[in-house]
Amino acid sequence: MPDVVVELSPDPPVWVQGVRVLPTSLHRGKGEITNIIDSTCRLTAFSAGEFFELAYADGTKFVINSAGSLLWGTCSHPLTIDDLAVYLRGPVSGFLLQRRGVSALHASAVCLREQAVVLCGRSEAGKSTTAAALALRGVPILCDDIAALAHHENSFCVEPAYPRICLWPNAVRDLFAAPDALPKLTPTWEKCFLPLDGAVAVFEAQRRPLGVIYILAERDERQAPKIEEIAPREALLELVRNTYMNWFLDQKQRAAEFHTLGEIVARVPVRRIVPQANSSGIDDLCNLIMIDAVAVISRRESAVVRRAL
Repeated sequence: MPDVVVELSPDPPVWVQGVRVLPTSLHRGKGEITNIIDSTCRLTAFSAGEFFELAYADGTKFVINSAGSLLWGTCSHPLTIDDLAVYLRGPVSGFLLQRRGVSALHASAVCLREQAVVLCGRSEAGKSTTAAALALRGVPILCDDIAALAHHENSFCVEPAYPRICLWPNAVRDLFAAPDALPKLTPTWEKCFLPLDGAVAVFEAQRRPLGVIYILAERDERQAPKIEEIAPREALLELVRNTYMNWFLDQKQRAAEFHTLGEIVARVPVRRIVPQANSSGIDDLCNLIMIDAVAVISRRESAVVRRAL
């Protein structure tokens, strides 16, 4: 049996037709895709949370069961299945992970010393741009925008996602000297993508242990990029603030997520990066991350060896 049964079609299947006659309650939250003119997401719960519908302003809709094992999606003309897939790889996947009890950070993740280095932060903080700049330096990429966390063999890991990095045209211009150097996600979307197909950038297809988490702060025009220590309490609050699709969680889900993030903060270094405001500082930022991450991971590995002796 597949983990999730997905159907994308113009007309709702029989099970969705049955869902739509159930009692409803309405919720609203900010969508995770920010290059739509109106990114507000309307979330309707059916039969007290037995099923859900995510509806976007452009007519795109998804119906999902509570367990996150059934999903139907549709969109209106002139949108196509390619447009539908953008939602499916982004906020809908985030919602599915949430329903299946998987915590996910609003983050990109790269692989250094065979461990996951997570770049976490709000929308437009520079997560994807920084990950793409690292990819152009030969660093393998685990995921972009959604970092799914798994508890595996007494450690936390980051799961691999879809092999591409989504970038705004201005980020493409900064990295490739031309805003149209990369293909668009679809003809109707402004965002572009960097394929992780091995031609220019590499995809890491294996889950990797969580080595270090960086929180991207506001850019600073006054100085070169720097990395700061964060107290555990502040680190926990930052991670709670940056979980994916966190605007619709019930009390039990919030408690479970808070517990997971608390365990991560207790085991994994969380540090703050203050990037340089000028895009020309991306080289310095990448060098800083690579040096610091390798040093942090090396110290942790040495500590594990000492404890084993």
